[in-house]
Order: sequence, then C-alpha cells, then structure tokens
Amino acid sequence: MQSDVILVIVVVTALAFDFTNGFHDTANVVATSISTRAMSPRLAVLLASILNFAGAFISLAVAATVAKGIVDADAITPTIVFAGLIGAIAWNLITWYFGLPSSSSHALIGGLVGAVLVGAGANDIIAGGLLGKVVVPAVISPVLAFVTAALAILLCYRVVGLLRPGPVTSGFKLGQIASGGLLALAHGTNDAQKTMGVITLALIAHGNIAADNFHVPEWVVISSASAIALGTYSGGWRIIRTMGSRIIKMDPAQGFAAQGAGAAVILAASHYGYPLSTTQVIAGGVMGAGAAKRVSAVRWGVAGNIMVAWALTIPAAGLMGAATYGVTRIFGTGAAGPLVVFIALLVLVAFAFARRLQQGPPITAQA
Repeated sequence: MQSDVILVIVVVTALAFDFTNGFHDTANVVATSISTRAMSPRLAVLLASILNFAGAFISLAVAATVAKGIVDADAITPTIVFAGLIGAIAWNLITWYFGLPSSSSHALIGGLVGAVLVGAGANDIIAGGLLGKVVVPAVISPVLAFVTAALAILLCYRVVGLLRPGPVTSGFKLGQIASGGLLALAHGTNDAQKTMGVITLALIAHGNIAADNFHVPEWVVISSASAIALGTYSGGWRIIRTMGSRIIKMDPAQGFAAQGAGAAVILAASHYGYPLSTTQVIAGGVMGAGAAKRVSAVRWGVAGNIMVAWALTIPAAGLMGAATYGVTRIFGTGAAGPLVVFIALLVLVAFAFARRLQQGPPITAQA
C-alpha cells in the first residue's frame, strides 16, 4: 500500500516538474518572436503550448534514454526517482526566479544522478550513457547551433542585402512564425519525453513494467504532453526577457536564423535519443545569429552568466536530489518522507507563483 502511495506521489511530482519545465523553457520557443514583434506575447505562448503538446507524440527515443540509458533501472526505487525530481524542480525554480535560462533537462538528469548516488550507489549510474548521451551532446549542441545560426544569418543577409528593408522585415517576421512553430514542435519532442522516461522508470521500479519490456504507456504520453503544454502557456516571462533582449538586440532575420538552427539541432538529436538542453541550443543559436552580424552585438557578460548557470546545473540539481533523498530517509523507507517533502514543495511553488503575480504584467514586445 505504501509503495502505491509513493508511486502516485512520484507521478504527480513528475508532472509538476513537466509543468515547471514548460514555463521555465517557454523562453526557448517564443522569446525571439516576441522581441522582434513577429507575434504578440500571448499569441506566441499559445502557439508554443499547442505545438509543444503535439511534439510530444512524435518520438519516444529520448524517453528510452532517460528511463534505461543513464541509470540502472533494476536498482532504482520510486523514492530515488522522487528525490531526483525534487532536485530538478528546486533548481528550475531558483533559476527561474533569477531569470537565468538554465537547462531543465540537465536539472532532471543531475537530480536523478545525485539521488542514485546516495540511494543506490555509483555502480548503478551508467557512466557511458551519462557521458555519451548527456555530457558530450551538452558541449556540442550549443556550438553546433551557434555555427548553424551564424551561417544561416550570413546567407540571409547575402540573399536580401539589396532589397528594400520594409518587405524584408515583414517577410522574416512571417518566417519567424514558421520557424518558431517548428522550434516549439522540436521542444515538445525532446523535453516532454524526459518526463515520460522518468515516470516509466518509476513504473519499472514499482514493478508495473518489466525492465526487459520497455514501453511508455499511452496515459504517460498524454499526461506529460498536457503538463508541458500547460506550463508553456503559463509563460516564464523573466527568462523570456533574458533570451529575447538581453543577449542581443535581435532583428527578424536573426530571430528566424536562431529559431531555425535551434529546431534543426533539437529534432536531429531527438531522432537519435539525445536528451538535449533546448535552452542551451536556442541560446547558442541566438548568440551565433548576433555574433555573425557583429561580435560586439552579443552582450557577452550576460552570455557568461548563462554559461555559468549551465555549468552549475547538473552538480547543483544533483546535490539537491541527494539532499532530498537524505531528508526522506529521516522518516523511514515508507511514504511519510516523500509525502512531507511533496507538501513542502506545494507550499514553495504556491509562494513562487504568488510572488510572480505581484510583479505586474509580462513584458511587451521590444522594437
């Protein structure tokens, strides 16, 4: 009975993480379109939420990686999964509060690895999977997006260089609607799957699914897609401001290039099962689109702060996941520990959203 209670808490917590992933990572999808006035903030967020939902149904390769490619599913308990999720949610809330576009994906993986280290042991972490599927792609993907966006913007400027600015700007704004939609679809494809993988890992640990018969139940796909879509619709306005205007002052052509480069990299990675940081990818695309026009156009101080947040995400979320597991064990091995921590999480989330509502209306589009 207690194990059933823990499983329910884990599933609800996983969907809560998915929701925070949505509002934390909304900026990845909509910031460029909003900052160039290609779309109004509300329309951009609505479109992104719909396409995030649709994207979750495209592939399950990333879910498989999270569920069985990073930690040993046979050695994991639902309480360990719960502790990892709390570590990820805590880091998401901290970075959202300070407006830093950190990686929800790496927060989830870091929290899970930290909880496994304390709760099961280092031998149950698949080092090759962690290195090959997470760490190496984390280094390569933003660089690839940077280069792709830089080449794309140079090509765009070459093609339209002799045309009148008015029609060119209008054309690229229309292009941003298409590239932004593709980016939203890619984001849902990669990010919603991580929650699917974690819930499936908990189901394996609970005995509902055999480890050698991996599959993602349909209800897990639908609920994960719904949670990230709702989170996206709520809008992470602090991070939208950082991504949309604080790194570079974008024109529509740069927004189009950054979005297109980000979507291409994320979709390719999703096909091969790499759980990328969509935040890192689109930030790399934004920097590339700015630097190709003029190196000084990029506010490298802001970019440096973002990179520090990237570097801290896995270890910080890992420490939080490990600490959460330690707290749950104070109450024994039953459901009491996860229940106490879960209630504390609800209080923290309510407080964070109350503060958000007191900060006034969201940002408006900037010229």
